[in-house]
Amino acid sequence: FCIKTCIFGLFVVSLQAILDNTRKNFKAIDMSTTGKVITWTSVIAVLVLAGFIFFKFCFVYAEGVNEGDINYFQKEGFIFKTYEGKMIQTGLKNSKVQGSIQSNEFKFSVTKESVAKQLNEGANTGVKLHWKRYLGTLPWRGNSQFIVDSVYVAAPAQPTKPVKEL
Repeated sequence: FCIKTCIFGLFVVSLQAILDNTRKNFKAIDMSTTGKVITWTSVIAVLVLAGFIFFKFCFVYAEGVNEGDINYFQKEGFIFKTYEGKMIQTGLKNSKVQGSIQSNEFKFSVTKESVAKQLNEGANTGVKLHWKRYLGTLPWRGNSQFIVDSVYVAAPAQPTKPVKEL
């Protein structure tokens, strides 16, 4: 939210400065065709840049839930200390060898302290992670496009009851 506010604020200030400059130029002298082209090109360039920044860093591309065991979870970074982790998801591999097991890794970042605390407490249990995927990474948001915003303890699988024979 803070990033969106800052980007929007910069966009508004830039657009206002361009429009104020344009108004002053119109009042002072009749603007030439070249001046008008430069002004409108600048306005369009600022709009395109603001749109690109929004879609690259603030637009949520996808949301989902992954379940597995936390392989590691740590706080890292030189300037921006962020929480980074890796979850191992087990499952059956779709290959020619019947019954082979594969291991899928899910790398993620965490921005909220409360979520990081939950992950540290549930390190040796199965967890479900709700994440949002952004198209770009920001240094203060983490090294991954996948940002975890909530954690659920995964319920253990319940054994099925055997079918009664007739």
